[in-house]
Amino acid sequence: MPRLMPALVAALALPAACASPPAGSLAAVTALIGGAACGDDSQCRTIGVGAKACGGPEAYLAWSVLRTDAQALDAAAAAYNRARASEQAQSGRVSNCALVADPGASCQSDAGVRACRLLRPGQGLAR
Repeated sequence: MPRLMPALVAALALPAACASPPAGSLAAVTALIGGAACGDDSQCRTIGVGAKACGGPEAYLAWSVLRTDAQALDAAAAAYNRARASEQAQSGRVSNCALVADPGASCQSDAGVRACRLLRPGQGLAR
């Protein structure tokens, strides 16, 4: 699995007590996704997050149409992606330019809880 940028990992570690994650943050995206509850595969989708210096997302997240507002999620992901691209441009970071393919998602059961999960977890973020 490619190394995740420290900012991605830090954003996932924000305390759950935050009432509203900052706009343009990965926490805002993951808050909209929530538990990604699903009843079947047709409710599962993926969204690219982050921005590689030479284009494309850094990773993917699985989400469910069952409880997530697609337009709000798209807007939050776009804001986060712009923030990551800006951060990289200002820091002069470079990327390996390897394509991170959309791994797809399916409704999977874990300990009796059904949720959308990436089909190839190595191309997503640990949540």
